[in-house]
Order: sequence, then structure tokens, then C-alpha cells
Amino acid sequence: MAEVQRTRVAADVDRDVVVFVIGMRINRLWAVHKWIPVFVAMPRMIAELARQPELGLLGRPRSFISGRTLLIHQVWNSFEQLDSYARSRDAAHLPAWRAFNRKIGTDGSVGIYHETYLVGPGRVETLYANMPPFGLGAALGMSPAVRGRSTAPQRLGLAAEGDDTPPVSAA
Repeated sequence: MAEVQRTRVAADVDRDVVVFVIGMRINRLWAVHKWIPVFVAMPRMIAELARQPELGLLGRPRSFISGRTLLIHQVWNSFEQLDSYARSRDAAHLPAWRAFNRKIGTDGSVGIYHETYLVGPGRVETLYANMPPFGLGAALGMSPAVRGRSTAPQRLGLAAEGDDTPPVSAA
């Protein structure tokens, strides 16, 4: 388990990257034969991407489960690499996508979703306090949130010159 960093840090978002959120929702719990294949397909893809970093996945994806919904947070080097992986005949995603459409389609038993965010310098703001490396910070690295990075407006490049006062002082 990653060690908690006992300080305030922000992600080093110094270039364009893609935040990709993907997941599934179990709509019919009793339809185990429908949702188990969807559930087990993602770990295979994550393992494939971890073995081949040149495909564009940065860092380690994080998974979250809330009720019937699974969410996986990923950071990609570029949208082009993400889209290329999704469409590649040589990768695990395309067969899983086709199998979902063939076996589930629109029967309502299992939902799938994704959200794609193009982020870059001045377009995203992060802060982590007393956290292990997480999200964009884990994928891109982190630096102390001090002097010029103390507030959200500063991290976004929107603060007025000399405005370096956080609304709440850090402990």
C-alpha cells in the first residue's frame, strides 16, 4: 500500500493528458451470467496495458465500487492512444466490446459507461492532503502546494499577482 504523504501537494499537470473514467453498473443482480463476464474483462485489459506502457496508460488505474456501480479512473498520455487501444484488433478491449454488444446489447441487465476528459496546464486543478499518490498526481507526479501553488486559483493560473493567501491556513 502506498505511503500517506503528510503534506499538501498538487499534481504536476505540465502537459495535456486524458482522464478516462470507465465502469459498469449491475442492473439485475440475479443475472450473474450477464455481469460477471463484463466484471472480469476489465482486469484483463488493465493487465495488458500495464505490460505495454507504450499503449499510453499512465500510472496505475484506481477502482471504486459503490453499491452496484464499479468505476475505474485512468490517466492516458493522449486521446489518440486511448482511441487506438479501444479500436485495436490486437488488444483485449475490442473483443470485450463486441461480446458485450452481442450478449447484452440493450437488454438492461448490465450498464456500461465512460467519460473522457481532456486536461492540461491551466485547465485542471488538484490538491491532495494526507493522501498516498492518487489520480493525476499518481500518474504525473506531485509537488508541494506552496508559494504560487497554495490556492486553487493559483494552480489554475487565475490568481491575481501576489495573491498567495489560502482561505484556510494549512496546519
